[in-house]
Amino acid sequence: MTTSARAHRHWSVAALEWVRWAMLTFPLFSVFPVREGWVWPLLAVAALAALPVLWTDRIPAGGTSALLLVLVASNGALWLLAPGNWCLIGMFTAVFFLVRGQSRIVVAAGIALGSACVVLKAFRAHGDLTDSLLTLAVLASVVLLGYNRRARLERVEQTELALARAQQANEEHAVAAALQERARIARELHDVLAHSLSGLALNLQGARLMLVRDGASAEAVKQVERAQRLAAEGLVEARKAVAALRDAPMPLERALDDLVAGYRLDSGAAAELVVDGDAANLDAGAHATITRTVQEALSNTRKHAPGAPVVVTLTRREDRVELEVRDRQGEQPTDPSPGGFGLRGMRERAALLGGELDSGPVEDGWRVHLVVPAKRSG
Repeated sequence: MTTSARAHRHWSVAALEWVRWAMLTFPLFSVFPVREGWVWPLLAVAALAALPVLWTDRIPAGGTSALLLVLVASNGALWLLAPGNWCLIGMFTAVFFLVRGQSRIVVAAGIALGSACVVLKAFRAHGDLTDSLLTLAVLASVVLLGYNRRARLERVEQTELALARAQQANEEHAVAAALQERARIARELHDVLAHSLSGLALNLQGARLMLVRDGASAEAVKQVERAQRLAAEGLVEARKAVAALRDAPMPLERALDDLVAGYRLDSGAAAELVVDGDAANLDAGAHATITRTVQEALSNTRKHAPGAPVVVTLTRREDRVELEVRDRQGEQPTDPSPGGFGLRGMRERAALLGGELDSGPVEDGWRVHLVVPAKRSG
C-alpha cells in the first residue's frame, strides 16, 4: 500500500469514527424538550460517558468497556422513560462499539441491556409488540454489523502482520546475504592484502637494517624508512577496513525501525517511530547508546507493561540528539524503578559520552529520555 493510500485510508477511518461518535452524542440533544428533573442526571451521565469514546486507545480496556456499557444503559433509559427522543440511535451505536472491539462477556452484557430496554418498552406499550419486535430486529442487525466489522478488522490486522513478517524475513535474508558477502571480502582483505603488507613491512625493516650495517647513504636509508612507514600505515588501514566490514553498524533510523517493528510483531501492540531531523552520520558511541537504550526500554515495556502502545521519538538538534521512549499503559505505574541494572548501565554509557539519561513514570505510562552530544562519525 502506497503512502498516499495509507493516508487516505487513515482519514477515511478517522472521519467514520467521528460520524459514529456523532451518532452517540447528537441524539442526546433531542431530550432537551423534556422537563422532568430526573432526565438531567441521566443526560449528564450519557454525555460524560460519550466524550472519551474517540480516544479509547488512551483508556485502559476495562475503562472503555465500562463507558460503553454506561452509554447503552443511559441511552436506553432515556429512550424508554422520555418519549419522543432519538436516544435509541445512541444505544444502537454504543452496542456496535461494544461488539466491534470488546470481550464476549462485555458484548453479552451490552446486548442484554439493550434487549432489556426494548422489552420494558414493550410492556409500557401495553402489549403492542410490533414496534418492539422491529426494534429487536434492528438491534440484531446492529450486532451482526458489529461482528462483521470486527471480523474485517481482524483479517486486515492479520494480513498486515503477515506482510510485515514477510517483509522482515526478506530484509533479514538480504542483511544476512550482505553480511556474508562482507565477511568474504573481509577474509580476502585479511588473508591477502593485510598479510602481504605485513610481509612487506618486515622485509623493508630487514632492508633498512642491512643498509645501515653496510654504511649506505642516508638518502637510501631514508627512502627505505619512508617505504616501511607507508607499508605500516597501509597495514593499519587494511585492518580498519577489515574491522569495519565485519562489524559495520546499521543506519540508526533503520536499526530503530527494526526494533520498533519487532516489538509490534511480538506484542501485537501499536508501536511508532518518529524521527525529527537527520539521524545519519552519528559517531559509533552515540549510535550504540541510542540503539541499546531503545532495546532496553522496549524490553522493560514487554516485562512490566505487556501490550502497551509505545512511541519512540528521535530528535536531531545542532549540538545534541534526544531520544524518548514512552509507553502508554493507561495509568501511572506504581513500580518506582522498572528496568533495574539495564537502564542503569545505559545511564552510565550516556554519561561517558557527555550525555544523560533519565527515566520515570508519567501520567499514563513510563518514559525514558536520553540526550547525547551530536558528534559526527569520522
